[in-house]
Amino acid sequence: MKAELENLIEQMITRGILFEEAVKEFEKRFILKVVDHHRHNLSKAASELGIHRNTLSKRLLDYQNGHQTPTPSTSNNGDNHNDNHGDNKGRARSASAKKKSPTRKSKK
Repeated sequence: MKAELENLIEQMITRGILFEEAVKEFEKRFILKVVDHHRHNLSKAASELGIHRNTLSKRLLDYQNGHQTPTPSTSNNGDNHNDNHGDNKGRARSASAKKKSPTRKSKK
């Protein structure tokens, strides 16, 4: 497999394919193959890929519409920054933080 990859890389360099293009195409094909492997069960596919299911859904829609999702190294406005797998990190407030603390009346 390593030799096949080396050969593929050599062909890509010879044909002038840019690194960013190669990474996007590899990512797209890898994701589509994993989704197919899990018979389009996005939860299982996302788990295997190590990304949130919503991120996977967004990427699949982008692929379907002919768009390429920017990679994290080239864009900071994608959905990639919030792949937290359900924990509360990065959310504005937790449910307990939304409760108002009792206000104290000042003595005059």
